[in-house]
Amino acid sequence: MAHHEYDEFGLFDENAAEWDLTLDAPPKVERITTALADGRTLSGLRWGDGPPTMVLLHGGAQNAHTYDTVALVLGGDLLCLDLPGHGHSDGGADGRLDPTSMASDVITAITAACEGPITLVGMSLGGLCAIAVAAARPDLVARLVLIDITPGVTGSKASHITDFINGPPGFESFEDLVARTMAFNPTRSEASLRRGILHNAVQLDDGTWVWRWARHRQGMATVAPDQVDLWASVASLSMPALLVRGMAEGSVVDDDDEARFLAEAPDPRVARVEGAGHSVQGDQPLELAALLASFAG
Repeated sequence: MAHHEYDEFGLFDENAAEWDLTLDAPPKVERITTALADGRTLSGLRWGDGPPTMVLLHGGAQNAHTYDTVALVLGGDLLCLDLPGHGHSDGGADGRLDPTSMASDVITAITAACEGPITLVGMSLGGLCAIAVAAARPDLVARLVLIDITPGVTGSKASHITDFINGPPGFESFEDLVARTMAFNPTRSEASLRRGILHNAVQLDDGTWVWRWARHRQGMATVAPDQVDLWASVASLSMPALLVRGMAEGSVVDDDDEARFLAEAPDPRVARVEGAGHSVQGDQPLELAALLASFAG
């Protein structure tokens, strides 16, 4: 059974080639680990030399590498975290993977790595977590960005995503993983999906493959908000908030969600991205990077 070699920092040339970016030198990025109070750890990718001024949270069933192309474009000092139960991070506190319980772990990582208020970016499940972080610790968050998510996103709106997440627990081969992922992501290139799978899956000793997040599967069945009223949290925000909405098929944000966000958030703005579905960072990373740079000032 063939074992795939994996160097998580050896694929940036592919990201650059796909989007016609020029890399003058290898990017400065390292994996860092934050110790949590109960003995678990939270992992992440720190880009640049200085303390991060922007922290990015991925969506459910993703990992920190979903932002690699965005980070290459932005340059600067960024922290892309693996949420609890995802990537290289340990599972959630008490096995929970809801936005509020994850928020406390993210707050610990932000306070450990960052020196001043940051721009906090969250996509999908990471966006719901980001709302909870910003509402609980406004002193840490100068600006909030939500990528294709509001608290109004329901299980039915996101069914095409949960159908993918709730698929087989394991796969006989890497090619089986590729085939399933391509079926659910028809707009993305095979090369980008293969790269994403290498970051997001792990080969077991018997040669089979599992998603990294499938090891912590409890609580992953839905991206619907938890019991906390996150709309109330949006209304309580004290910082500018930007909703980045994908306008192509696959987005889970509709006109009603956008209108309610504009009504509830005290200092809201919306950016609509054509040609992007739910994963704006995957579909239109250059446009997302430009939006983030402009909003972060």
